[in-house]
Amino acid sequence: SLSRSKQREVISNLFDNKVIINKDKFEKGNIYIVNNKMNSGFIFNHGVYISEFDIEDVKRAISYKNNFHIGTKINNLDNLNIGDYVVHRMHGIGVYNGVTTLKVQGVLKDFIEISYLGNDKVYIPVEKISTIFKYSDKDGVKPQINKLGSTSWIKKKLSVQKKIHDISGELIELYAKRESVKKEKYVDYPLENIFSEQFSYEETKDQKRAINDVLKDLSSEVPMDRLLCGDVGFGKTEVAFRAMFKTVCNNKQVMYLCPTTILSKQQYAACMERFKEFPVTISLLNRFTSTKEAKNIIERFASGKIDILFGTHRLLSDDVIPNKLGLLVVDEEQRFGVTHKEKIKKYKNDVNVLTLSATPIPRTLKMAMSGLRDLSIIDTPPMNRYPVQTYVVAENDNLVRDAIYKELGRGGQIFVLYNYIESIDNICDKLRRLVPEARIRFAHGQMKKEEIEDIMSGFVEHEFDVLLSTTIIETGIDIPNANTLIIYNADRFGLSQLYQLRGRVGRSNKIAYAYLMYDKGKMLNDIAVKRLQAIRDFTELGSGYKIAMRDLSIRGAGDLLGSEQAGFVESVGISLYTKMVEEEIKRLKGEEVYEEENNESLVHVATHIDDNYVSDEEIKIEIHKLINEIDSYNKLFAVKEELVDRFGKISDELEIYMYEELFEKIADKLNIKDVIQNSNSITVSLPVEESSLIKGDKLFMEAFSINPKFKLKYVGKRIQISLNFINTKKHFIYDLVKLLSVIVEDIKE
Repeated sequence: SLSRSKQREVISNLFDNKVIINKDKFEKGNIYIVNNKMNSGFIFNHGVYISEFDIEDVKRAISYKNNFHIGTKINNLDNLNIGDYVVHRMHGIGVYNGVTTLKVQGVLKDFIEISYLGNDKVYIPVEKISTIFKYSDKDGVKPQINKLGSTSWIKKKLSVQKKIHDISGELIELYAKRESVKKEKYVDYPLENIFSEQFSYEETKDQKRAINDVLKDLSSEVPMDRLLCGDVGFGKTEVAFRAMFKTVCNNKQVMYLCPTTILSKQQYAACMERFKEFPVTISLLNRFTSTKEAKNIIERFASGKIDILFGTHRLLSDDVIPNKLGLLVVDEEQRFGVTHKEKIKKYKNDVNVLTLSATPIPRTLKMAMSGLRDLSIIDTPPMNRYPVQTYVVAENDNLVRDAIYKELGRGGQIFVLYNYIESIDNICDKLRRLVPEARIRFAHGQMKKEEIEDIMSGFVEHEFDVLLSTTIIETGIDIPNANTLIIYNADRFGLSQLYQLRGRVGRSNKIAYAYLMYDKGKMLNDIAVKRLQAIRDFTELGSGYKIAMRDLSIRGAGDLLGSEQAGFVESVGISLYTKMVEEEIKRLKGEEVYEEENNESLVHVATHIDDNYVSDEEIKIEIHKLINEIDSYNKLFAVKEELVDRFGKISDELEIYMYEELFEKIADKLNIKDVIQNSNSITVSLPVEESSLIKGDKLFMEAFSINPKFKLKYVGKRIQISLNFINTKKHFIYDLVKLLSVIVEDIKE
């Protein structure tokens, strides 16, 4: 929410500032603002007390706050535990031994201890944490630990680098062709603002960002290819609707591709409701559409009389020919077969494509992560949404009965998933014996389409309490009143599938429950155990992205660019491999790549995080990673704000550590390798030609204005910047970073 001071300001402005803030005694006829938290207002002792939540203008002004930024989320997946295998870019694969604090030249510094073959140890300064990656390929694979100083690691890394260069080059060429295709830029229409204002909910911060990303793509000459990742009910559909509305405003057509008939019908109904105030023609084409009606729809779509067409893979048939297609929305891409994906790929050559997914397939996710597709993530949950309470248990009739009765007791409904059609009626009979009061029906994919439709509609209308079904409920059913899910033989499902199934519940302001059951007489294999463990671990809202990342670890790297890469991935691990792919793609695009392989920092400052500030080692690692990502003043201030918000005021030493990281990044840009630091002065040698520096004496004037103690002199084609910091309370790093930032900006100009 807004800060308390900001809320007070908003409320004060509503009353033309005629308010008194934080007074102990109240007098009749005055308006007071009290800094206390109330959920709702009340009347007491002749006074009227109003909560901020009772004031519409304040309620609308409240924004979502999310401390888990994208970068942090990805890092958190790589949480290190002592004994884990790690990869250092310079030394290779070793074993992580934890964080060790050592006193170096009078200051406390944290180091990451890694042991190698022969029990040799390396201590990596935490400020160089970006040079270390958690080793992960398939879970359970034990890599070969490297020997320090041997050439085998360098050879292996160069071999992987060459392979990445070859296949990345091919892919870059493919995407370059796509980027060479020019499409019509979509312009803004006033009607779009009206459409946005009619959205019934307050957009979350992530949702706003995703909307801006998509609208910016549509306004570009390059066709959009964006992956939008967000949990069920987090607002992906509204982002798609904004893109669809802009497309229609620009006189283009939209196809919305769904993996199931049920989902296509539901999304069609949602679109009809959302667009009802606007002159947009919307149709639906799926297996429930009659032959005569389908022919009519196809003809009207081909002539441009239909603006938006929803449907299943039927939309990819050869007879469906758009008149002027501008946008293809693909919902849950992983549910489509290879043939359908190839057809989708053809559309991507010259049509805007938006892919929506709660758990994107690893290949798709890795392509997005590697910069080959644009990625937007919505990970802020809507208000009043709770995580699904998830239990992994052996099959138990008493538990099933109790869970159903518990949900019935609060007027709710229950999904029971059983994926064997030949014996589903037996399970239905068993459930009726366990809970005779419950109204139970079952459904599966071999039923007639009309029968499935009737059953689903009946469940939506609460004509019965328990729906026993196969995985036909995996996508597309949105029933807020159903908040208990029981899955038989949960060990037989994939991780992403389990996550999708669990998404059927927990879509309202009630706490939902999921019971993942396995046969109590069955020995589960390692993969099944890890899947069930992962789905239980990731119960918090917004875990879809994490699930897809964990799926990478369980299944292996898969085929980002081709299955032949598997051996190369195993040799360096997924994390480093992905990083190398990202860097290679940047190089091929002509972008700057920052490679940090040196273990030594240029300047010497304390880097220890005190136990009084944070005692948990995993969180310390996370903080070090955050600080290591600082590459600008804006990022520095954002990290500082996040740490203060989560853990309290930071110490001077921690702030200096943050500035040291910014100094290292700037020094790399300026190719500074030579820094001499002693107890009372520092000298930086800047290898820049005079002609590329600030004209005349401007640099000297800038330095003097920042700190009169700066001394600058030319030595050949280098400039030496010295600062004597004896008898000064201010740390030298602040002024040094400020001056180097000025030089960077001037060189840019």
